[in-house]
Amino acid sequence: MGMQVGGPEGGPKSEINITPMVDVVLVLLIIFMVITPLLQKNKDVVLPRADNIDERAREEDPFTISVTSDGKVWIGAAEVAMTDVQKAVRQTIAETPGKLVLIKGDERLKMKRMREVMKEVQTAGAKMVGLGVDKPEGEP
Repeated sequence: MGMQVGGPEGGPKSEINITPMVDVVLVLLIIFMVITPLLQKNKDVVLPRADNIDERAREEDPFTISVTSDGKVWIGAAEVAMTDVQKAVRQTIAETPGKLVLIKGDERLKMKRMREVMKEVQTAGAKMVGLGVDKPEGEP
């Protein structure tokens, strides 16, 4: 038994070998499946459940401020001091007026801390402020 190297007259084969391409695509798929969860922009918080959800929050990409259960404030993936929240909100509003500011507070968080963050956001001049909540069971 021998291996075929060429066509009928010893020339190159006219068939395309796609096995190496499939191997590369599968490796890339696995890499993307592993990396994608790590690319999350915001800090994880456990949100309280809500019955009514405003559809505007789903339509646009809001400016998200997350407050963890220990009271730390996060803008995106960066921890921010309470004194810098106003500055960040002002800068975002100056760049895109009318942008929705979404405040996500952990359900175990004391309400006092949420009020402090909301006051900073309002003082910065945000007109559209929403609270992030978890959707009820069975809703898309």
